[in-house]
Amino acid sequence: MIKKIRNIIYSPKYKVQIQKLLKAVHYDYGFWNRTVMYQTCFEWVKALHPEKLDVLEISAGSIWQPLGFKSYTEANFPDFDVCSMALPQQFDLIIADQVFEHLIWPYRAGKNVYEMTKPGGYFLVTTPFLIKEHQVPVDCSRWTELGMKHLLAECGFPIENIRTGSWGNRACVKANFGSWARQGWFKSLKNESDFPVSVWALAQK
Repeated sequence: MIKKIRNIIYSPKYKVQIQKLLKAVHYDYGFWNRTVMYQTCFEWVKALHPEKLDVLEISAGSIWQPLGFKSYTEANFPDFDVCSMALPQQFDLIIADQVFEHLIWPYRAGKNVYEMTKPGGYFLVTTPFLIKEHQVPVDCSRWTELGMKHLLAECGFPIENIRTGSWGNRACVKANFGSWARQGWFKSLKNESDFPVSVWALAQK
């Protein structure tokens, strides 16, 4: 029965109606492991004045576009492979949201991102850490805050210009053993620093 209900919720046919219903009852349909990550990263990006930014998102989703950027460009795999390609133009902000863990050559990708970032521009990257392997189409890497900071520094970003963050707790780690846990109503946002589920960084060129 539970499986049948879950299939209905995730069905494209009912997705919009279900999400409207959940919103009406104040159920947070977002992923639990990303709640604090998005809260923090949205604050960071809003502080940069989105309306002034020419933005590139690598393997774009629908999370960031509503911020009202000056311009917004998508570069999606497989037409664009950030491990082997760089666009000819540069951007004020480049976003790679839950992308770098899927890259076979993350260092090469970081170098290409650096090349596409304007002087003084920013790169926002978010990745999972203590979370199950998910092949989309491959799953390759995990970084702590320290590891992410030094990866970005190796790619060219001055280490003193890199801010990092992480969040997680053991309950969230366990909840994601099965299906991806939603924030719902009452799940704890307490941070246990030894159990990071999500890691993120904002680097300035």
